[in-house]
Parts: sequence; C-alpha cells; structure tokens
Amino acid sequence: MKLAQLFNQEKTVFSFEVFPPKRNNPIQTVYDTLEELKDLKPDFISVTYGASGSLADNSTCEIASAIKHKYGIESAAHLTCVNSTREEVTEVLRRLEENGVENILALRGDLVPDMPPKEEFRHADELIRFIKEKNQNFGISGACYPEGHPNSKTQVEDILNLKKKVDAGAEHLISQLFFDNSMFYDFLDKARIAGINVPIEAGIMPVTNKKQIERMVSLCGASLPAKFTKMMSKYENRPDALRDAGIAYAVNQIVDLVSCGVDGVHLYTMNNPYIAKRICENVQSLF
Repeated sequence: MKLAQLFNQEKTVFSFEVFPPKRNNPIQTVYDTLEELKDLKPDFISVTYGASGSLADNSTCEIASAIKHKYGIESAAHLTCVNSTREEVTEVLRRLEENGVENILALRGDLVPDMPPKEEFRHADELIRFIKEKNQNFGISGACYPEGHPNSKTQVEDILNLKKKVDAGAEHLISQLFFDNSMFYDFLDKARIAGINVPIEAGIMPVTNKKQIERMVSLCGASLPAKFTKMMSKYENRPDALRDAGIAYAVNQIVDLVSCGVDGVHLYTMNNPYIAKRICENVQSLF
C-alpha cells in the first residue's frame, strides 16, 4: 500500500522511524527493537538510510522488507541522492522492488565533509522525478522543515522548494523534528497557501538526553522554546528524570497536534522501544 492511501481513512496516522545498526553492531539489534514496536501497531515504519552511508549497504532494504513481510506493517525506505549516481539509485530501486518495498522517503542527504557531491542529483526533487520516471509503482514521500531548511535563505524560499518536490511526485511529507507546535501550525498554513495539498505528518522526537538533542538541533536548526530549555536545564544531570520529562513533553505535543487535526504524527523512536511504549500508552486512544 502506498503511504498516501493511509490518509484516506477517518483517523490520524501514527507512524515510527527506526534506523539500521551502526557498522559494528549486529543487525539483529534492530529486529529486537521491531519485535517490541510491532505490538504498538503503527500505521507504518520508515527505515533511515544505510548505516554505512553507502548505497552498497543493503540494510535499509532488508529491514524495510522485514517490517512489511515479517511483521505485517507497511514500511518506507529512506533513499538519499547527493552522493549517488543515477546508476546507483537505479540499482537500489531494483532491490527495493524485488523485496516488495513499495514506499520511498526521497531525500537529498547530508553533504559529507571533504567529499564533493557527485552532482547527478543536487536536490530531492530531482531524485523524486527520477524515481517517478523509472518506476511508477513506488509511493514517494518527502521531507519538510517547519522552521525552514538550514540551507535556505528564507522560509518562503524553502516552501517554494518544497512545492517542487510535490510537483515532481511526492505524495506525502514528513516534517523534521520541532519542539514548538506553533511553528508547525504556521508552516502548515504557509504550505497550504503555496498549494501544497498532500498529507503532512508532524515529526516528533522525544528527549532522551541533552547531547542527543543538542546534536539534532545543530543539524536541523530547530528552535527551543523557553519551557523546553528550562526542562533540559533542570534535569540535565538526572538522566531518568530528563527522559521522563521528555516523554511527557512529547505526549503534550502529540495531544495538541491531534486535537488540532494534523494529518499524522511520525515518532522518531531512536530505536528505543521503552520510550515509544511509554508515549503510546498515553496517546493510543487518540489514534
């Protein structure tokens, strides 16, 4: 099933993200995580790009296929392009189709220091268009940034670039993490005014530790509301308390988002089933 079809139902979509293990860790670790996540019954699970950072790494395809065929949950495989050739992307598409993976989250990907991009794909809309030309059977999702992409000069420029992704064939969007719901609502209004009418899911990342959040914020540029920074400061030296406060903060975000009628919520699980379970215990009746 293409992910966009999930949004035709009379319910708010609730989905998860997992990632392949790091290079030196056994792949079984992610399956142990999935064994626990499957009982939470998400509408779909996305799998981030291969842990090695190489298209030769087949872990994303393998995990996405297992989610769909072993666990009976729809899946989406992340695919980045800035460091890939058309030939390499074509090979990944072949693998995904052979393994029954129907959905792709098409991304530009991060620029690697000291490694010039291959220039065949400069932006995600070019990858989306290429996938559509190669295989019409894939459902294609894209990423969006409620506070603007770090490389965009203005939010208006970023939303116009987002419209290019949708015009190229993206049927569904997942947002980068954010901690201030008002930022997301403002972004939604602007996206709709720009003619972006596909389903847009809100990406929520629970706090697990201060360093993790600081790293993610440095990468995506999300702002931190005063109540969030106060929470981090108060509990930064008490890991369990920070985790519990972070879970409560994420739950409050989700309750507000669903109450305001968002299309869906995408939970960045960080491969931590304990946190995902705690959040689901508090919000499952909303979905």
